[in-house]
Amino acid sequence: MATYIAPLRDMAFVIHELLRAPERLRQMPAFAEIDADLLDSAIAGAARFAEGVIAPLNAIGDEMGCRVDAGKVTTPTGFAAAYRQYIDGGWPTLSCATAHGGLGLPALAHTAIVELLCGANQSWTMTPILSHGIYKIVSQHASPALQQAWLPAIVDGSVTTTMLLTEAHCGSDLGLLRSTAVAAPEHDLPESPAYRLSGSKIFISGADHEWTDNIVHMVLARLPDAPPGVRGISLFLVPKRLGDGALNALTVTHVEHKMGLRGSPTCAVSLEGALGWLVGKPHQGLAAMFILMNEARLNTGVQAYSVAQGAYDAALAYARERLQMRVSSGARRPDLPADPIIHHPDVRRMLLTQKARIEGGRMLGYWLALCSDIETHHPDAAERADAADLLALLTPVAKAFLSSNAFDDANLALQVLGGHGYLRDHGIEQRVRDVRVAQIYEGTNGVQARDLVSRKILGDGGVKLDKLLTRIRHFLATQAKTPAMTALVGPIGRLADAFEAQAHRLADVQKTDRDAPDAAAHDMLQALGHLCFGYLFARAAAISLPHADDADHFHAAKLATAQFYVCQLMPQAFAHLEAARASAQGNELGGVKLDEARLFGAG
Repeated sequence: MATYIAPLRDMAFVIHELLRAPERLRQMPAFAEIDADLLDSAIAGAARFAEGVIAPLNAIGDEMGCRVDAGKVTTPTGFAAAYRQYIDGGWPTLSCATAHGGLGLPALAHTAIVELLCGANQSWTMTPILSHGIYKIVSQHASPALQQAWLPAIVDGSVTTTMLLTEAHCGSDLGLLRSTAVAAPEHDLPESPAYRLSGSKIFISGADHEWTDNIVHMVLARLPDAPPGVRGISLFLVPKRLGDGALNALTVTHVEHKMGLRGSPTCAVSLEGALGWLVGKPHQGLAAMFILMNEARLNTGVQAYSVAQGAYDAALAYARERLQMRVSSGARRPDLPADPIIHHPDVRRMLLTQKARIEGGRMLGYWLALCSDIETHHPDAAERADAADLLALLTPVAKAFLSSNAFDDANLALQVLGGHGYLRDHGIEQRVRDVRVAQIYEGTNGVQARDLVSRKILGDGGVKLDKLLTRIRHFLATQAKTPAMTALVGPIGRLADAFEAQAHRLADVQKTDRDAPDAAAHDMLQALGHLCFGYLFARAAAISLPHADDADHFHAAKLATAQFYVCQLMPQAFAHLEAARASAQGNELGGVKLDEARLFGAG
């Protein structure tokens, strides 16, 4: 049966050697007391909880699933007890401000802990993972009365939280939502008008369970005078239980029957005049909710590669033991009847592909988490602005590129095991099913690609993109005279130039074809993901070069992985750019207009 091993050595490399995070965090007054020992201690504690408490429940959750009876949801055996241990360990408080009873750790630490928990048991983690984003919404946008009522319980974990966004007729297009809110002034709190909410929501993670007695739901709905579209959406805090302990008029109608994440209580919910309180200003709920949505998008990428990490670990262990045929160049283990499959070049290719993309995902995810800390807390305004621009530009890349890679990586892990991977015994087929949803939720990957190209690259005239490219080119210039870096520097520089040229072409083409950027968006996002990975691996290689002969071989492996990525995986980016160029040329072929009827038939 599958187990989970926390990748602490590589996590430490990214935090301490690549990002120099403790040093940079101490430049910010909010983290002046944060040092390497504190970060390492928190991460090591989370690793012990992940490996020892929730990892053993992963397969159990998949087998048992969740059930609902009379509107009450029961989660798999052991899930509720694990959450009590989670609270007792103080884990919900880590990244909350000290003013609210938290420990005030940076977003980087939170991201590392998210990786560990999701890698061990994503189904279990789906319920507590939202609380940090909801905490930020309530602490920044709710009235003092709502903060006083709910922040302490959110911080200490005695309530869990959800976000009620999606409705059956609309997914990412929240402008189409129909849930309504009408005033209930008899329940007003100071600066917190009360409303009765009605409507139906689907795909709600953690909508009900037996872990806590109360749940705080953040609900998007429309006031009677709301303008159409996203400008008419308001945000409401709707508890499962009201102040007197009575159940609110909110009912779980069923538990969703999902392909994966079966241990997570994902539910459809009916609001039947449920009492809630306005958070923020009328019709501006989506702006407040974006605090959570952007964090969730970054977390989705981190979740995805962490699930793939578990699949890769199982595939690596299997490849070292499984005997099959001889390597073409001659027996590697003549003492055995056949060679372990790890010696076969195609198996090594599959393993290296997984290893490189998982390590690249970790570098990108942690880098952006540090950018989030800098944006929020750095005393220098220019530093904050640069970090904000990088975070805005690359969040859709982190969500989409990492999640699409992770699904492919889990499939590669299954392939390494062959028929045994298709069975449940090694846990890989569960990870394939679990990680698939990462490409769908928090805005599908197509939505992320459109956001990247239309808003983040073209929307500001390339300002954010230029900041990234300038950073990459500056680093490449510092390494240009290092012979061992030549094989990395040249291809990355050529890719940066090619990406910039295609961005300029799109800016020109969109003047006559507004659909061209959307048509090219998927391939542009994939190409930019490769460029970011190439840049980060080159930085990792430069750090590892002086330590290539260390006894533990860690840095030697990092160098080899960097070379593999840049020389064998990153070239895919040039094909994506060529596809982006072709798709942006218009929808005509040989002078014939290719409309939907010609492409797909009438109807």
